[in-house]
Amino acid sequence: MIFFVNVGRSLMGHDTLIEDNLNTVVNNVSSIFLGKVEKEEIREIVKNCGNKRSTDCEDLDMMTVKTIIESVIDPFTYICNLSLSTGVFPDAMKIAKVVPLFKNGDKHNFTNYRPVSLLPQFSKILEKVFASRLDKFIEKNMILHNEQYGFRTQHSTTMAIMDLTEKISEAIDNREHFISVFIDLKKAFDVIDHSRLLQKLYQYGIRGVAHQWVRSYLDNRKQYVQINGITSELRNIAYGVPQGSVLGPKLFNLYINDLVNVSDKLGSVLFADDTTLFYSGSDINEVTHVINIELIKVKNWFDINKLTLNLKKTNFILFNDKENIDVILEIDNMEIQRVKEIKFLGVMIDEALSWKSHIGYIKGKMAKAIAVLYSVKFLLNSEGLLLLYNALILPYLNYCVEIWGTAYRTYTQPLFVLQKRAMRIIDNTHSTAPSNPLFIKYKVIKFHDLVNWRILHIMYKANKGTLPKNIQHIFEKRDSSYSLKGFEIFKKPRFRTRMKEMSISVNGVKLWNCLDREWKESRTLKVFSLHIKSRVLSGYDNGQLMWT
Repeated sequence: MIFFVNVGRSLMGHDTLIEDNLNTVVNNVSSIFLGKVEKEEIREIVKNCGNKRSTDCEDLDMMTVKTIIESVIDPFTYICNLSLSTGVFPDAMKIAKVVPLFKNGDKHNFTNYRPVSLLPQFSKILEKVFASRLDKFIEKNMILHNEQYGFRTQHSTTMAIMDLTEKISEAIDNREHFISVFIDLKKAFDVIDHSRLLQKLYQYGIRGVAHQWVRSYLDNRKQYVQINGITSELRNIAYGVPQGSVLGPKLFNLYINDLVNVSDKLGSVLFADDTTLFYSGSDINEVTHVINIELIKVKNWFDINKLTLNLKKTNFILFNDKENIDVILEIDNMEIQRVKEIKFLGVMIDEALSWKSHIGYIKGKMAKAIAVLYSVKFLLNSEGLLLLYNALILPYLNYCVEIWGTAYRTYTQPLFVLQKRAMRIIDNTHSTAPSNPLFIKYKVIKFHDLVNWRILHIMYKANKGTLPKNIQHIFEKRDSSYSLKGFEIFKKPRFRTRMKEMSISVNGVKLWNCLDREWKESRTLKVFSLHIKSRVLSGYDNGQLMWT
């Protein structure tokens, strides 16, 4: 128990006086207002909560809350309004049950366990009430930087990776050297300094009662550990934002938001505690020099904010290095390791941006899943096997496929072969049976069509102007007032390399501009998606390819 409680304290070490000469938080003149809570808002929040069976410190799960909510909605709404009006978060909602889950390695080493924090169910509802008001305030006042992709509407890991890869391909296309430093932080959520967080919140406009509410939310939090039904004593938590909470990630976003302002030269992509900093230029010596100088500022910012860099796991990649250039980057006189590939937000990125490593990873996952399908094919019918396919295989094929799926066909073809094998197992047909009828029968899109389908989802959002700003600006529309130019047409960017040609900013525009007008005018993304999928599946039947 003591180990999990003291994680934040041990990483922060002794309180040392560090000169704060960084004025990186921009003051916001507006202040947040916490509006009244209505019963209908509570109902909607509870309705949208997941049907989880994990229990809190009171042995209460969300399924039970959904069953009893109408019986307690009046007093609970009163509690919510009282909390928001007085700036007090109830102490009874601050107790977390921690269940350590073993990851790998030595079972006697506590660092090999991931602590899962289970907070009171009603605490999550009250947090969501506050979070909805906080989100509106943040969006209205444009507080979060465009480089922040975590835990925001219209943002995702896919968008973060797309932002990074578009910048890489653009630099390579312009014959520039592109270096990206992938920052690793030690237990970032556990070491957040409350006083500094509250100071930043005040500057961002979280003032008055709202500021008191957040202070109350962070203060006097307790947790205990439960293993095999045995519980430890309660211990106070002095640092960090609550793990497993609704507000924790949002508060963390605000805490690290000003990191973007530290350097006016380095670009950045942030998703919670996953951060990459990058710089490009035609002269590799200049690029290296600038990054080393700017990393001094970055390290100073981390020290001031009491965040601990894991220098052993902080790596960098020099992309598209065909000359084997020797590059040295340092932080605190410690050399940063150069790697040829790295896993960033669940995707393996290699120095050539070829996606071979990630495709190999997906291939391995698919092969294991297909072995499971094969082992149970005599126990389940086709419907059950299709459910397994959607649970074990499709998530791997879907995840960020619009980015890595455009790799050379020689790399991706094995994935399609495995997909066809899975479809034949689902239908219990011979290994050489034609696959087109199976894709039609089960309404499953072939891998290469899946890639284009997902790319067109991005293009639909680009057409509607709903992409994150750093990505939206990539796409520029042509004047479509004349019918000869088509309808809702994007300008075709110039490119020199295949890497750039297969990026969404080029390939996506090509796919979109060829679409029929009626599909582009689809009222919603869901309707648009169904139109495209239907057309693709019909092509399997009549032999007419969707893509030319």
